[in-house]
Amino acid sequence: MISIEHLSLQLGGRVLFDDVSFLISPHDRIGLVGSNGAGKTTLLKILLGSVQPDAGRVSKAGYVTVGYLPQDGITASGRSLYKEVESAFESVVTIQQELHEAQDALNKLDPHSPEYQDVLEVFGELQHKLEDLDAFRMKSKIERVLMGLGFGVNDFEQMTEEFSGGWQMRIALAKLLLQEPSLLLLDEPTNHLDLESLQWLEEYLQSYNGAIVLVSHDQAFLDSLTTKTLELRMGRLELYSGNYSFYEREKEARKELLVNAYKNQQERIKKTQEFIDRFRYKATKARQVQSRIKQLEKMELVEIEPEEEQIHFEFPPPPASGRVVMELRGISKSYGAKKVFERLDYKIERGDRIAVVGPNGAGKSTLSRIVAGVEEFDAGQRIGGYNVVLSYFAQHQAEELDLSKEALEIVDEVATGEIRKRLRSILGSFLFHGDDVFKKVSVLSGGEKSRLALAKMLLQPANFLIMDEPTNHLDMKSKAVLQNALSKFEGTFLIVSHDRSFLDPIVNKVLEVSTHGIRTYLGSISDYLTRKKEEHLGAEMGSEQRKLTSVPVVSEKERKRREAEHRRRRSQKLKPLRMELQQLEQEIDVVERRKLELEMMLADPELYKRGDEAKQVSTEHKELKIKLNDLYNRWGALTDQLQKVERELEGEL
Repeated sequence: MISIEHLSLQLGGRVLFDDVSFLISPHDRIGLVGSNGAGKTTLLKILLGSVQPDAGRVSKAGYVTVGYLPQDGITASGRSLYKEVESAFESVVTIQQELHEAQDALNKLDPHSPEYQDVLEVFGELQHKLEDLDAFRMKSKIERVLMGLGFGVNDFEQMTEEFSGGWQMRIALAKLLLQEPSLLLLDEPTNHLDLESLQWLEEYLQSYNGAIVLVSHDQAFLDSLTTKTLELRMGRLELYSGNYSFYEREKEARKELLVNAYKNQQERIKKTQEFIDRFRYKATKARQVQSRIKQLEKMELVEIEPEEEQIHFEFPPPPASGRVVMELRGISKSYGAKKVFERLDYKIERGDRIAVVGPNGAGKSTLSRIVAGVEEFDAGQRIGGYNVVLSYFAQHQAEELDLSKEALEIVDEVATGEIRKRLRSILGSFLFHGDDVFKKVSVLSGGEKSRLALAKMLLQPANFLIMDEPTNHLDMKSKAVLQNALSKFEGTFLIVSHDRSFLDPIVNKVLEVSTHGIRTYLGSISDYLTRKKEEHLGAEMGSEQRKLTSVPVVSEKERKRREAEHRRRRSQKLKPLRMELQQLEQEIDVVERRKLELEMMLADPELYKRGDEAKQVSTEHKELKIKLNDLYNRWGALTDQLQKVERELEGEL
């Protein structure tokens, strides 16, 4: 559908793309990954046609349409929300013209050629679009998309300029989805979505008719949608035939093979050079020496990239707090006529690891600010626990940094102990590389300031962390560093976020904030989403059935007793299964590594000169393949069993 051939581009003397080529087919689901600054957004703009490369070309037929959602910077005004989104259907005439062009192309192509099949698929999609774009269905589609993205019916007649930046991006996304281009280019589309809207978008895109190229730091979103991954690194693109999780595993496997190939080649080079040095001046070996020299000259050297520094960040040991960390009693909060909370009661206990979720505007950030003590409330009490040392991060705190100081100075002011020796490495994990650590705060971008404010917060000793969207400006590696540190944190934390893959392994409670109040779910984000699906299914059973399955109101003491009993039963049943699963995964890792070693040996022609050894290696390789298959089957069965037990335990709540 779209062909990218020999693309090259330099910006500011830095090579972004070096002879890059790839193909986008009609129904591709491609995740575009790479470190910040690698050129992902620039590549999307080249595909769109708004940036021109130094060399190479992007080829696409006239009937192929491209739609692009940037990370930010889109503002609509002058029309109501509904009228603005309705403008997406002005493309009917254009689609008819594209259909005509596609028909002309079909008439000229060989019906047996791959190009004919590609055009035929696009032709069918264009026909499908025209069938859908009638007046009756147009209204229902607009309403479906707007409400799926979090807008209410009351918002439809509101003027677009009255919406904030995050909602402006949702308006742009709604128009883009309704236009249904042949290729969707989405640059961080989940940044401005809450969990509910994110899930809706995920399901919508899973059934999207065209191709999608997606840039995102949300691993769960990438895993759910993509079937191919393109890694942009040091000006090169490498294709992986799977989602992000597959890419991570396959990248490690490829790296290990490359390292082994490099070691084998270096050994051959060493032996060849030793032969040359030994017999260089011996006349009877002159021809053999020359032959070896030519071999070395013609040899294509295997190159491996330097190992990236592994960043391991751990929080300073927190002081011990009392059992109750924070208690809210009868909290009421309004903004003008809008009531956010009314007589809210909530207690946070030592060891709670809470994810705060809910639709945008429901009060998640307001709640985090009240808990942090930086937001006034109209009525009620906020009671801090014994010896609680609180640390709070929100996006606006970046503006409180001293503009006259360097990034390194900012973190050095709060760091204590041995960690001060590793401040540059820690800043590197938050994307401050090289001389970036010496930049003045005054010249940092908004994202850089937020990352610096987060790093500063994490270096301060505390036993209660409150974070509002801490991952917004972090890449995958930075998120992994933060996630790993939080998993080892011995205190209590409350995090407002919609990043499922980030939250899932580290939280033990989910606090849902909605217009109806708050509700607590025990377990991970996955547990919460499963319960929500079950609740939606239950809601469809009718009011009588809901009465039968409703949960009776219980006292605070009884609720805590039930939660403690549930945690005990959960640990009792799940711990042995998880330990067995961990041991099995370790065994799989050992077998996979040995299998890779044998494959490297089998790839060496010299092995087959040693008949018995070659036979032994081949036999062991076959046995390991059988064993690995058995281990995979056991892993799958054990995973299913673990998920079944988890569902049964959640059903007991």
